[in-house]
Amino acid sequence: MRLRVLHTNDIHSHFEQMPRIASVLRRLRAEAGEERTLTLDIGDHIDRMRPETEGTDGRTNIAVLNASGYEAVTLGNNEGLSYTQDVLSELYGRQASFTTVICNLPASATGELPPWAVPYHIVRKAGLRIGLIGVTACFPEFYNLLGWDVREPFDVVPPLVRQLRPQVDVLIVMSHLGLRNDERMAAEVPGIDLILGGHTHHLLEEPLRVGGTLVCATGKFGQYVGVVDLEWDPAEQRVAHAEASVQAVAIEPEDEEIRSLIREYGSRAASELDREVARLPVELPFDWYGESPLGNLLAGGLRRWMGAEIGLVNAGQLLGGLPQGPVSAGMLLQLCPSPINPCRMRLTGTQLLRALEESLLPEFMDKPLYGYGFRGKVLGTLCVDGLTVQYDPEGADYAKIRAVDVGGKPLEAEREYLVGTIDMFTFRIGFTSLGEGTEPQFFLPEFLRDVLLRELRDEASLHHSFSRRWRTVGESPHNT
Repeated sequence: MRLRVLHTNDIHSHFEQMPRIASVLRRLRAEAGEERTLTLDIGDHIDRMRPETEGTDGRTNIAVLNASGYEAVTLGNNEGLSYTQDVLSELYGRQASFTTVICNLPASATGELPPWAVPYHIVRKAGLRIGLIGVTACFPEFYNLLGWDVREPFDVVPPLVRQLRPQVDVLIVMSHLGLRNDERMAAEVPGIDLILGGHTHHLLEEPLRVGGTLVCATGKFGQYVGVVDLEWDPAEQRVAHAEASVQAVAIEPEDEEIRSLIREYGSRAASELDREVARLPVELPFDWYGESPLGNLLAGGLRRWMGAEIGLVNAGQLLGGLPQGPVSAGMLLQLCPSPINPCRMRLTGTQLLRALEESLLPEFMDKPLYGYGFRGKVLGTLCVDGLTVQYDPEGADYAKIRAVDVGGKPLEAEREYLVGTIDMFTFRIGFTSLGEGTEPQFFLPEFLRDVLLRELRDEASLHHSFSRRWRTVGESPHNT
């Protein structure tokens, strides 16, 4: 008996790839036979940076998954942490025609999985019973804020494997946990035939073989489709042979049905994003490498949103400025696409000073960032609110700043300040000392563009954004 498993992961709303992915899936299913083929997605299909997703609350993604013939999916953090429970219920409970398999995401209120999800799923293909277990990365400090009691994967998956193994011929774990965890699971949890991975965007052109388990993954952004061919020995009641590979989609012809579907949903999304959400009396320019009104506005919004003394955000979160006149939801998405959440933490004066010094250095401003929710290009300088900085641009590195005032008083090295900033810094990327903050509190489901929108509608905030925070030595404090 033969079984073919097709899989994708971490497509992140790259809709330009999806018609070709669908074409590959159709061809590979035809080769093996529909009755012998199982098609799975391992999470992070959705990414709210794309207008087709943002303008339809993810419905475009679900429609493509349905039409492409996916039979089961698990959730990644981009689904689980980008949307509220109500939106996920609409997407996976009402819109989806596939099975959503995720074992470690019960609701806090009930202690049970939502009605639209199952911890495991048994599929019958080619005369075989195939068990699927889905699991996602564990970020309790974030999931708890959205009403989820996310569980540690290695507490949940092993007992499920023991429970399911006697009931199935082939056991597959759909793992949005990252490569290291997949390798650990293969080594520590006996009874798994196949781990299909994601989350860390790793591409395994050749599968890893750990004991009797095959570990596979297809990279990121829909560049590849994974193919696993299994041969089952009915006499010995086991998988006798397994081969895995990935197929590039770049040269594949586009599936016309999927392309048309994306165009249709894209038109709906564009109409939604064209709605006016604010109207500006003045232009708001931005600058990655220096102070700007739009950067100041966002930093001030973070400070006010969280009731902090200081607001800090890297200028690279902004990808453009805003003209005078109407502002649409689509314009906000374009200039602030990252699914990054507000965060409040405590930082000492010494830690703040180091970050401010780093933000004046080209090696930090020009630093490219990847992942952690960041959808920009470079880190940029620090946009600030609640403090003023006097500096010498010709001074030595880490000694350019001459004075920092917070609320009209000199910055105190040992004092802890309450700072409104972004969750990205808690992952210790960007400005080094900002990752050392204590007592972090995260604010979900709001993104930075939600914070920015509130400020765009506030006349006093707009006026204050033109006040200078960074002044060179000798510059008058009244020069705004």
